[in-house]
Amino acid sequence: MRFLRYAVAALLAVTAGLLIAPNAASAHGAMMMPGSRTYLCYLDGHDPVTGQIIPHNAACAAAVAKSGPTSLYNWFAVLRSDGAGRVSGFIPDGSLCSGGTGGPYDFTGYNLARNDWPVTHLTSGSTVEVDYNDWAKHPGTFSLYITKDGYDPTKPLAWSDLNPTPFSQVTNPPALGGPGTDDGHYYWNATLPSGKTGKHLIYSVWARSDSTETFYGCSDVIFDGGNGEVTGVGNGGTTTPPTTPPTTPPTTPPTTPPTTGPTTPPTSAPAGGCTAMYNVTGAWTGGFQGQVMVHAGTSAIGKWTVSWTWPGSQTLTQLWSGTATTSGSLVTVANASWNGTVAAGGSTTFGFLGSGTAPATVNNLTCSTA
Repeated sequence: MRFLRYAVAALLAVTAGLLIAPNAASAHGAMMMPGSRTYLCYLDGHDPVTGQIIPHNAACAAAVAKSGPTSLYNWFAVLRSDGAGRVSGFIPDGSLCSGGTGGPYDFTGYNLARNDWPVTHLTSGSTVEVDYNDWAKHPGTFSLYITKDGYDPTKPLAWSDLNPTPFSQVTNPPALGGPGTDDGHYYWNATLPSGKTGKHLIYSVWARSDSTETFYGCSDVIFDGGNGEVTGVGNGGTTTPPTTPPTTPPTTPPTTPPTTGPTTPPTSAPAGGCTAMYNVTGAWTGGFQGQVMVHAGTSAIGKWTVSWTWPGSQTLTQLWSGTATTSGSLVTVANASWNGTVAAGGSTTFGFLGSGTAPATVNNLTCSTA
């Protein structure tokens, strides 16, 4: 009988440990603005009706193929329990985005060196509100690092690619909503580094002050005059060359012009003018898929024209939701009959296929309403 009592006590202790253990690492979170790879890939594939997460973006699909779907269902858990705020020298080069390999889940797929991750469009030198999900609330310090000029997203991320001093650092910022929700988040204002152009990466580190648990994350951004818009999410890419445009252009004009976009215009868009934002949404050997978002300024526009020059030997092979003309490396795209009118602060998009190596950015990207 004494042995039985000991056995029952031992079983209860083990059971209690199993029930309590998940709470030991309950501090979870990830960058929402600018979105981390895990968070934007979660948004890219999440079906709010069925709860399934099936990636559309090619980079997200590749990450899941390597790390498994658990990496998306636990998008807020890129952590090291023994991190203690350590950065360079603790997380090895090439595995910064996964927090190394010592975390509770496999996030190594998010280390893949690609230029077609979902991307947030920003304006260099501007002040933005940073949002960091608070799936669980805990005191601590948030530090944001930016890549140096010349950063190449097609090469594995190393510590030498990052400026060693954070451009934004805050301790115990305020929070809205949460915990345990997709929308609850900490927030603070950060001034983005000046003089940045093209694609970069913002590396986030959240070091708890009440434990050694530390969270790491990679947010892909492009400095092109944007105001927090995100491209590459949703039907965001393909891993093989499509035989038809992935987004079928409307056969008839919509009843109302598309006006989706930010509630306020990009800061660089003049009154009555427009800005353009380019993004690669898929790539394969010998070709790629891209998208351009056209944003109206503080006044509505009735037509738009976007132009750019390729940085290499790329060529345009197909385009939808616009009319294109080319001359050498110069591409000029005018609006279609149904998407020329864009409300103030609104946006519309056109997509295209290209041949050659996918360029992370294009040269001389301009938008005009003339």
